Amino acid sequence: MTATATTVDEPDQLEPQAAPASRGAAWVRRLVPAAVAALSGVLLYVSFPPRTLWWLALPAFALFAWILRGRTWKAGLGLGYLFGLGFLLPLLVWTGVEVGPGPWLALVAVEAVYVALVGAGITLVSRLPAWPLWAAAVWIAGEAARARAPFGGFPWGKIAFGQADGVFLPLAAVGGTPVLSFAVVLCGFGLYEIVRLAVEGRRTGAVRKGAAAVALLGVAVPVVGALAARALVSDKAEKGTTTVAVIQGNVPRAGLDFNSQRRAVLDHHARETERLAAEVRAGKVAKPDIVLWPENSSDIDPFTNPDARAVIDGAARAIGAPISVGGVVERDGKLYNEQILWDPEKGAVDTYDKRQVQPFGEYLPLRSLLGAINKNWTTMVRQDFSRGTEPGVFTMDGAKVGLATCYEAAFDWAVRDTVTDGAQMISVPSNNATFDRSEMTYQQLAMSRIRAVEHSRTVTVPVTSGVSAVIMPDGRITQRTGMFVADSLVQKVPLRTSETPATKLGILPEMVLVVLAAGGLGWGAATAVRGRRGSAA
Repeated sequence: MTATATTVDEPDQLEPQAAPASRGAAWVRRLVPAAVAALSGVLLYVSFPPRTLWWLALPAFALFAWILRGRTWKAGLGLGYLFGLGFLLPLLVWTGVEVGPGPWLALVAVEAVYVALVGAGITLVSRLPAWPLWAAAVWIAGEAARARAPFGGFPWGKIAFGQADGVFLPLAAVGGTPVLSFAVVLCGFGLYEIVRLAVEGRRTGAVRKGAAAVALLGVAVPVVGALAARALVSDKAEKGTTTVAVIQGNVPRAGLDFNSQRRAVLDHHARETERLAAEVRAGKVAKPDIVLWPENSSDIDPFTNPDARAVIDGAARAIGAPISVGGVVERDGKLYNEQILWDPEKGAVDTYDKRQVQPFGEYLPLRSLLGAINKNWTTMVRQDFSRGTEPGVFTMDGAKVGLATCYEAAFDWAVRDTVTDGAQMISVPSNNATFDRSEMTYQQLAMSRIRAVEHSRTVTVPVTSGVSAVIMPDGRITQRTGMFVADSLVQKVPLRTSETPATKLGILPEMVLVVLAAGGLGWGAATAVRGRRGSAA
């Protein structure tokens, strides 16, 4: 590996008079790592939903380790960027479904920079003892940074979000998405190290027992830890049960222009609720205690529009249960993406304003600059949504329901603080109609499954156009709808009050891993400097 790295990273040392065959071999040695970097990124993408090939993340990281170990940080930067492109270009293609390739390509180009920096960092720690541990921590540091900046961060593509069907899933209850991601990456790097040491031992006839033990532990500890963590996952009701109805009213048509059919969308959800009420009266379905509508189910402000208020009132009285309604509300000159708790007798009694609003979707950063470049961009987001400040927990027929609206499900803090604020179950009201039938819906559904295990809570996912679902605290989907159909799901679910270690610890596991990464990078950099000084002497 070291000899290859010298050829790739220091091409100026090649002899100018090298034969054509030698120059050809040098180009092959340059291109192979680049191709492997991109293809291993694609392999990582294939491990994500809607596919259930979670285990492919392990060979993806093993290959990533193979092309990085022993190289210079500059080579790591380039190879990391190619790995990021291979992974994120197909993963995020849905971001350009309605607005064209420009925003998609720009987003990927920026997000891949984080992966490039991680690649450079891994090369620095790759010569340290127990390097898979340091390297996996560096990956988590990259995820932590990407989840926070720029514009509030973009955590989409965390390794944890590809593991909803995997054996490592219970680790989400131990330390949330950072610990789950860390375990997968460590296992992948550990597998590569086992193979590398085996090949080295076969060639030299000697096995480095200490390094081999560390590599084996890098694989064994995550697997054993995941098996042990199953004890933290339970579907047992701790505060009784509630019967929940998830309403998917559907939309007249997909795409950005579904917003022009706001009244039709509201009518669709009211009609589906009234249809469910008729089935309840006929004894075909159990009467729900609470009803959950999706995000944007009433883009007509019911506080200022009597017609919209009457429609929601009619639906609530028909079903005879409180409804959480997704509305767009203007208050004090500001626009809010809001969940409204609607009582069948009293009307609106509580609200929750979405806190993590989506850049370039719900608000436009750098509006004046982007407007100067292209005025069409500013018309796509005519008015910015304001952010809420308080976690959303509705008390619905005695059950405390935590709310994480759509995009918020990707952010650890936005889900956790509903549980620490008393939520006994979680709802993720969403509107995916803008993205048609893309993989985005299934990627987001997988996030909700991770959140269920992370906090040991039932999670419901009401979506305007699908896929809506009911998820048990162990991450199992017990009911789901199709896409672009009107439907409803009714189920008795457990209410839980205990907190998992992940809920209690919050950000601490992530910070420990970031500090570990910083220590490894510092040690690796110091080792590299001493090595250069020794060579110069």
